[in-house]
Amino acid sequence: MTDDTKDTSPWTDGPELPNGKSTPGSEGWAERQMATLLQASLREQRRSRRWGILFKSLFLTYLVAVLLLIRYDGPDVSAMADGQHTALVDVSGVIADGRDADADIIAGGLRAAFEDEGTAGVILRINSPGGSPVQSRYIYDEIRRLRGLHPDIPLYAVIVDVGASGGYYVAAAADRIYAAESSLVGSIGVRMDGFGLVEAIDKLGIERRLLTAGDDKGLLDPFLPINEAQQAHVQGLLEEIHRQFIEAVQEGRGERLKDDPKIFSGLIWTGEQGVELGLVDAIASSGQVARDVIGAEKIVNFTPKQRFWENLAGWFFSAMADTLTGNGPIELR
Repeated sequence: MTDDTKDTSPWTDGPELPNGKSTPGSEGWAERQMATLLQASLREQRRSRRWGILFKSLFLTYLVAVLLLIRYDGPDVSAMADGQHTALVDVSGVIADGRDADADIIAGGLRAAFEDEGTAGVILRINSPGGSPVQSRYIYDEIRRLRGLHPDIPLYAVIVDVGASGGYYVAAAADRIYAAESSLVGSIGVRMDGFGLVEAIDKLGIERRLLTAGDDKGLLDPFLPINEAQQAHVQGLLEEIHRQFIEAVQEGRGERLKDDPKIFSGLIWTGEQGVELGLVDAIASSGQVARDVIGAEKIVNFTPKQRFWENLAGWFFSAMADTLTGNGPIELR
């Protein structure tokens, strides 16, 4: 007997098409399909492996860069400070905890500069718009303390682009202040930034829920109407800090300041105008002061460098605090 049953499996050899291509059931079709699938799989594996190597290489490069940043603490000052020299300490950027111009970092650099046997004089090179009144006062007081301990070593402030507000607060402790003609100096005032969203949340139908213990704990909450008593209290704080700022400048500059109330209004001035107002002693650069005033042309930088993760953490927590409170910190800026 003959079996007339047809095998309809796609893996069974079948007729070939006139163009040479096989259809399911043609001779060798299953083998060719299996080979094609294997080749495609190998190509995909090679492609995935190449991308994997690329991403691993990029990650390794990033990791090495981060480790180098963490380990870098600035130059080895001891290797450069041989002989008589002018010590340089930078106050660069916003004066705040966790930033490059952190008061502890600046004070550490100043102490190292004054204690070095070869230091003929110290230059505090300032390029700062200001920042925290607490940090600025800390540096100011440390300068005056070190000058008392080392009366034979002068300290001069040299303002580069900006020495305003907290930056000028720091400079006022120096024996003399130098600047460029176009430097910006002054801005002797205090500010506190904030915003109000009362009407915005009303229009959006948002209900504000604030729980506090203490009648004034929600001080200047941006989602609540302004409280005049609280506003007056904060204004009193700003005026008190302003008074402390003014007294520090008057103590540091003495009779060199002109009798002009605008000096303490928060206005900024050019270095050239600063000379006329007594805010600046003369026009000069760091190199000129080292060579012509201190008499030690060789400059050695004693500024410590903050570690990468410390700097990152400082930025993060500062931004987080501002976000949660809705108001910026009280600043000399």
